[in-house]
Amino acid sequence: MRRFRTAAAAALVTALTAAASGCGGGSATNSGGSNDKPGELTYWATNQGSSIEADKKVLAPELKKFEKRTGIKVKLEVVPWSNLLDRILAAASSGQGPDVLNIGNTWSSSLQKSKALLPFDDARLAEVGGADRFSKAALAATGAEGKPPAAVPLYSLTYALYWNKKMFRQAGIDGPPVTWDELVADGKKLTRDGHHGLAVEGGNPVENAHHAFVFGKQHGADFFDRSGRPTFDEPGNVKAVKQYVDFLAADGIAAKGNAEYAQNQSVKDFATGKAGMLLWQAARTSLLAHGMKPDEWGIAPVPFQSRQDATASGGKTEVDSMVAGINIGVFQHTDNLDGAMKFVSFMTSTKEQRILTDAYGSVSPVLEAQQAKPRDKDEAVLRSVLSSSAAPLPQVPDESKFETLVGTAVKRLFADAAAGRAVTEKTVREALTKAQQQMGK
Repeated sequence: MRRFRTAAAAALVTALTAAASGCGGGSATNSGGSNDKPGELTYWATNQGSSIEADKKVLAPELKKFEKRTGIKVKLEVVPWSNLLDRILAAASSGQGPDVLNIGNTWSSSLQKSKALLPFDDARLAEVGGADRFSKAALAATGAEGKPPAAVPLYSLTYALYWNKKMFRQAGIDGPPVTWDELVADGKKLTRDGHHGLAVEGGNPVENAHHAFVFGKQHGADFFDRSGRPTFDEPGNVKAVKQYVDFLAADGIAAKGNAEYAQNQSVKDFATGKAGMLLWQAARTSLLAHGMKPDEWGIAPVPFQSRQDATASGGKTEVDSMVAGINIGVFQHTDNLDGAMKFVSFMTSTKEQRILTDAYGSVSPVLEAQQAKPRDKDEAVLRSVLSSSAAPLPQVPDESKFETLVGTAVKRLFADAAAGRAVTEKTVREALTKAQQQMGK
């Protein structure tokens, strides 16, 4: 639920130009924002918890606290991921939208280009305590390098490897794998009696793109060069995508049905013991919602290509996760900028960060909030990954288009594998070349 969905990513591809023309400073004579009362703010929050109602329950007391402190009432709407980006772009075009809003951090550079959000220049960053308050990894996912952030970090997430302790004991496996070769070997031991070693979300283009990015990094490749030109089909990326799809295609440790998973079914399969391992972003809240108890799973960093990579020898930093998470920004057309900035400052304050990230099982991007002891084993691992081995997705205006095109190419390769069709380096390269060609259309 914390990820933006494919429909939203596709919407950005088609609507970005219109949004840019609609929010370039146009009708300064009209109030612009959705709220013309200085004592009120409208806030669009992302769906972070198990349901929209659960989010309202988490946020309501915090908004009351803000109102008591400032006299500003916050009108809350928790917007589903499936139509959030459509609504942001429509608001940018019309000038009628929220004062403050949450966005998926991978949208940052695209929305930065659209000018839907007020940039956080040095002066605005100073109002929330300055850039030094935030982790470098989280701040790197707020827009293109060298430009003022489109928003500031609110919740940070990373991928981790979750493993079923009971299934590991029954298979005679001592602990979680450190390398991909070890993961495949463990996965084969776990794949028996209708159970599988690993659950993947093969039908979800966004999930696929995230994993393609990480595997690409581990193979020394990037999906864009320094000028922002797509390089989808370079050899390292071909190897990366094939390695990921091979969990189902060649290794057989993921069930064929995983090729159709696109609604978090892999999390349920792991929680109910149908799969022994899961690669996911901050899964704790979802696992608990499916009835799994904290002592029934273990959590470890995502594997590397080799143990040498895992130890990051010689000071070299390897990548085993994207920098995932949520940013909070101010709508370009707000007519209550002072109140909006006070609210952003409140939501990113150390005290509120501890309350909110505890509720959502995420990591605070605010360094001071991370000084407290990790609340559990999950946060300890996620913090470590965020600080040492996570990298932001490419901060280019076409990033969302990359997720749609590459993620869909991987989805089709999973479908081929499930249908018994061969997945080779040649077929992977052809799929990525086609996706790259579509970037220019």
